[in-house]
Amino acid sequence: RVLMGTQVDITLESPDPSKLQPALEAAYLEMTRLSDMMNHYSPASVVSAINAAAGIAPVAIPPELMQVLQMAQSVSQRSQGCFDITVASIKGWRFSNQARSMPSPEDIVRQLPLVDYRQLVLNPSAQTAFLKRQGMRVDLGGIAKIYILDAGMRMLRQQGIHSAMINGGGDVLVMGSHQGKPWRIGVRDPRAPSTLIGTLELNEGIVASSGDYERFFEHEGRRYHHILDPRTGYPTQGLRGVTLVAQRLDQINGLGAAIMVMGASKGQALVKHTAGLDALLVDHNGEVWRTAGMAKKLH
Repeated sequence: RVLMGTQVDITLESPDPSKLQPALEAAYLEMTRLSDMMNHYSPASVVSAINAAAGIAPVAIPPELMQVLQMAQSVSQRSQGCFDITVASIKGWRFSNQARSMPSPEDIVRQLPLVDYRQLVLNPSAQTAFLKRQGMRVDLGGIAKIYILDAGMRMLRQQGIHSAMINGGGDVLVMGSHQGKPWRIGVRDPRAPSTLIGTLELNEGIVASSGDYERFFEHEGRRYHHILDPRTGYPTQGLRGVTLVAQRLDQINGLGAAIMVMGASKGQALVKHTAGLDALLVDHNGEVWRTAGMAKKLH
């Protein structure tokens, strides 16, 4: 089904077939609830309410959204601002096939001061979020999706399912086994997205991929893609793609976009300082770097 602007596929197995359809529906229902809450494109979402009240007043938010916003702030701090959900304050970028556009250099210069994750004030005791300056906006596209997919997986467990795969537009979560064997997850080659670099075999974990090949357009010989550098207001340069593997949400969420912005050397350093995280990075020259753990997992 289509959720969060992408196709979300669920594959599940159970020795009790009667559990399958109710579990499937419960998982999609939970993911839809969270997607509706965090979708900045929807005027009715809580995220849109935060954006509308920027510079005016704090907004009461549900605990799940507080969790995601706290995750975002944590990744922003760890990456020294290379990940920043307030990059949505740069308006005018469109990467869809139906509508492609870019802001003028003057627009970017004018809006760039509004990009600053430190201007998002969270109050966990009052359960509120507040953007300090009018015109600021947040977009949770880089951090909400895996959280929502993980919530879907938790719902499947609650429904008594122990073998499942959820695939949401390049981000894949698995548990258990597929017909008695590990789940097989293809890793796309950013240099040729229709082909695979290799296949991962996992019984438990999360695979997250980010790259310049998903949503982009070419203009005057340059590729413009949807992952923006919060420091410049323009799409990142340097890395073509990042694939990350970890067991838990907190080890992986938001880091793909952060590493795309940071580039190869700083991205490698962040990976090395994150326990339980394996990575594969492909730079603009086509050079591939991978952790020892990724080399073992990738076939």
